[in-house]
Amino acid sequence: MDFDARKLLSETRQTRIVFPCDLIDHSTLFGGNVLKWMDEAAYITAIRFCRQDMVTVSANNISFNLPIPAGSILEIIARVTEVGTVKLKVSVSVSVEQSHSDEKKKAIEGSFSFVAIDKDHKLLRLVIPE
Repeated sequence: MDFDARKLLSETRQTRIVFPCDLIDHSTLFGGNVLKWMDEAAYITAIRFCRQDMVTVSANNISFNLPIPAGSILEIIARVTEVGTVKLKVSVSVSVEQSHSDEKKKAIEGSFSFVAIDKDHKLLRLVIPE
């Protein structure tokens, strides 16, 4: 399988609904919750891409562009954007839509970096399956 096909195959999409328990006192989505969901989608993408044990080493350039109220439907999309010899970068975007509208807006975006580790948590070189 070529590199571009592997990137496409590893893309992860998740859909979530925002419940009242996910909100802060301003009645909008708590950033910590959505960061967890973004990291989870990025992690799945990283594993799918190289089929190695991975760990998150950084979250970068997270932009919260819109407030997200309860009842919103979120679509989280994670894609591999950079591959080095030891580090893999995954970009994640979060789009929001309301249950009564077809309109989607990009609400949050950012990137997560991962490294491969062995059973003793030692750093490994990335291996891209053929």
